[in-house]
Amino acid sequence: MVPRDGVSLTTMALLVQKFGGTSVATPDRMREVAEQVRFRRLQGDDVVLVVSAMGSETDELLRLASAVADRRPGREMDMLITAGERKATALMCMALADRGVAAESLTGSQAGFLTDTTHQNARILEIQPDRVRDAVAARRVPVVAGSQGVSTDRDVTFLGRGGSDTTAVALAHVLGADACELYTDVSGVFTADPRVVPRARRIGRLSYDEALEMTATGCPKPAMRSVEVARARRVRLHVRSAFTWEPGTWIGEEDSAMEQAIVSAVTHDTSEAKITVAGVPDRPGIAGTLFRRLADLDVNVDMIVQNVSAGGITDISFTVPHGQLQASRSVAQALAGEIGAGAVTSDEEIGRVSLVGAGMKTNPGVAATMFETLGAGGVNIEMISTSAIRISCVVREADVLKAVSVLHEAFRLDAAGPGGRQ
Repeated sequence: MVPRDGVSLTTMALLVQKFGGTSVATPDRMREVAEQVRFRRLQGDDVVLVVSAMGSETDELLRLASAVADRRPGREMDMLITAGERKATALMCMALADRGVAAESLTGSQAGFLTDTTHQNARILEIQPDRVRDAVAARRVPVVAGSQGVSTDRDVTFLGRGGSDTTAVALAHVLGADACELYTDVSGVFTADPRVVPRARRIGRLSYDEALEMTATGCPKPAMRSVEVARARRVRLHVRSAFTWEPGTWIGEEDSAMEQAIVSAVTHDTSEAKITVAGVPDRPGIAGTLFRRLADLDVNVDMIVQNVSAGGITDISFTVPHGQLQASRSVAQALAGEIGAGAVTSDEEIGRVSLVGAGMKTNPGVAATMFETLGAGGVNIEMISTSAIRISCVVREADVLKAVSVLHEAFRLDAAGPGGRQ
């Protein structure tokens, strides 16, 4: 049954299980997933599956679209991309049927997902999961196509990369599931990227806030939007491997009865660039105008630093995703011309390294140790951003991996932290 912080449930559970692309990439993988579902059913649990497209199929569909045309309307791209998940649901149902498990494939619209009209990155407005509930009541396994729905304009929509995680969490909420299990190709959430820090340790338990900060600063799994939904709706998540089936990382409410690790993880991200607008007149409303124009273009601005005014002028620096750099530069240059600011410069060779941990709220000196450690390692800090449980530093991209390694060692994250955070 589903463990709650190490304690096994003794009653039947309703589980929403999401399997990512690598977990269902081949016929053998699908058969193994089907066998796992059969086992859980024999244990008495009800299971709702959410599946992604097989392997790299989404990338292949995107490649085909690029080969066919330069103009690719969003509506047609969503129709194309979501075909991969529909294919996977049908095949999974066949694998289940072969094991004597009754199953029913459902598209996002059939599962009741109503979204806004934004193509390629739609947001869920409402879920009416009547067909999912009916299937569970009839002891059939609903197999739902991840990352898709139908818009208020009655068009097929795609929720974006990582959208299958969001599909699963949202379903778990509306169904009142006991837990949402996110199966992937790693065995949980780690104290750092194991490819960068071989001694990185799997974390047994994270709070919603910690998981949200980690996914926002470079931790690739689970998808940040799914953690946002889980946090808002209090859905308990279990991130685990579909290859080893071992217990992974539980994400849920912060346990105030146990001592928190001061720092839970080091994350990093090299997907952003920095823009600086120099010589900005220091008067009310200019920053608001700049960032409103960026917001109107759906630019995802992250870190922002404004220098102290000197002689009535200041500099504003901010980071944006690489893919939005050119559009952001154009906005900044246009505004600079209007207000008489100086040059607009950009820097793509930056990276971010962050410390995340709920225990930082009550432990002074974390920032000092971080800065001292980076300084001793010869890593220069260019920007700093903080929250109650996170400290982020922008450094040279070439220094990011060194920064992750020295910080992981300095905070002894390869050892089990207090409160049983193994």
